[in-house]
Amino acid sequence: MLKTSKKKSDPTIFIIFGGTGDLTKRKIMPALYNLFLNKWLPENFAIIGTSSTKTNVQKYIDDLQSAVDEFSRNGKTNEEDWKRFSANITFQDADVTDSAAFKPFAKLIDQYKKEWQKTPSIIYYCAVAPRFFCTIAENISKAKLENDPKTTRIIIEKPFGIDLESARELNKKLLGIFAETQIYRIDHYLGKEVVQNIMAFRFANSIMEPLWNRNHVEHVQISVTEQIGIEGRGNYFEHAGILRDMIQNHLLQLLCIISMEPPINFNADEVRDRKVDVLKAMRKIETGKVETMSARGQYSSGWIEGKEVLGYREEKNVDPDSNTETYAALKLYVDNWRWQGVPFYLRTGKRLFKSASTITLQFREIPHNIFLSEESGAPKQNRLVISIQPDMAIRFQLQSKVPGLEMNLNTVDVVFDYSAGKKTDSPEAYETLLLDAITGDQTLFMRADQVEAAWELIMPILNYWEKNKEQNFPNYSADSWGPENAEALIAKDGYHWFNLPDNK
Repeated sequence: MLKTSKKKSDPTIFIIFGGTGDLTKRKIMPALYNLFLNKWLPENFAIIGTSSTKTNVQKYIDDLQSAVDEFSRNGKTNEEDWKRFSANITFQDADVTDSAAFKPFAKLIDQYKKEWQKTPSIIYYCAVAPRFFCTIAENISKAKLENDPKTTRIIIEKPFGIDLESARELNKKLLGIFAETQIYRIDHYLGKEVVQNIMAFRFANSIMEPLWNRNHVEHVQISVTEQIGIEGRGNYFEHAGILRDMIQNHLLQLLCIISMEPPINFNADEVRDRKVDVLKAMRKIETGKVETMSARGQYSSGWIEGKEVLGYREEKNVDPDSNTETYAALKLYVDNWRWQGVPFYLRTGKRLFKSASTITLQFREIPHNIFLSEESGAPKQNRLVISIQPDMAIRFQLQSKVPGLEMNLNTVDVVFDYSAGKKTDSPEAYETLLLDAITGDQTLFMRADQVEAAWELIMPILNYWEKNKEQNFPNYSADSWGPENAEALIAKDGYHWFNLPDNK
């Protein structure tokens, strides 16, 4: 995670399963190309795309160039740069369920070892459906491919299981083949620039840490709202739901970063230990209290930016009587000395009024208010707002006197804005995470116990929702901020959700 210079890594071979898929085209290949442009890739590297779909190498390279032209943050490729980059790309068709199909990879690895005269790092990237994760790992083992704990890594995309039992089974199988130090469970949210900056903001500034506790923080909100629907993923979403898809990984990871104790150093396991400590300190949700600690919703039809959109039950491959939630809100507590009694409110949903990802810490009221007159304006509570998207910024909302002869107060923002005055674009999350995988830094990747602890926390809610059908679905319209029961969840504590433009 801490990259202070472009120190060249050892030669590296990327073998991308799902090499012709959407993830490779939209995220992985643009990220690798941008790392190449910025001279972060090793001098000697190779990218082997693989898929059951047969194609020739030149067509594969041409298809990848079209994808990079469309999805790279740097825009269209420069022909000379692409020629140099693509000289390191090849393609090998393979059926991942057939162990014999993995033998050509051994030959390719040997060719590169002879050419470079050095043992390379091998990164197996599983950009495939989750049901193939274990199959690929097992066939890597059967084919006796490189599996040195120091040089071989496997990257696993989410979801990491569909519940606690399946997550444990997946971890058991992977750990039967690879060491924990070789397994990189990737969550792109942790690679976002602002998310990484939270730790720097907390632990590199002496004025922050004394305020970061129950004595000063009244409550915390973590909100990831999406204007889009399920985008044709009915088959997946019907079995997942928003609680599995977003809260179990993305939002709980953000909660861990916000509430973790200061690590002793930036060693990967030290940082991840502190995150696991948070999950272990989370107050367990008893089955009888699910209704008071959570809210769920499902969107109906409506209008988004002048276009009529379908309700969830009308989407393709969705049960017309579906009980799957497209919105979820939770009230959680971290039972430790730092956060005892401070509520953490998490919410996320589809087809909401605006797409935004924010973390808001609301501080307690001042102990004595000297601005009591109606004319002066009573001070509002201070907030720290960390905006991940659509803009990347950190804002302190403070009270200040309005210019003039009268003592009137107004809220002002002290802003650190990533988009203002920057000379270069911030790297995409996948660039950060792929570079960490190349250099063997696991700080931003989830460990087995971390994944299982997150599943353990939400299982009572999942089990309750699956056994108890929601009678009021759909219960919020597209282009709204969600269902009324989510408003009631936070309102009963005397708070309200901070919606844009409130956070700006």
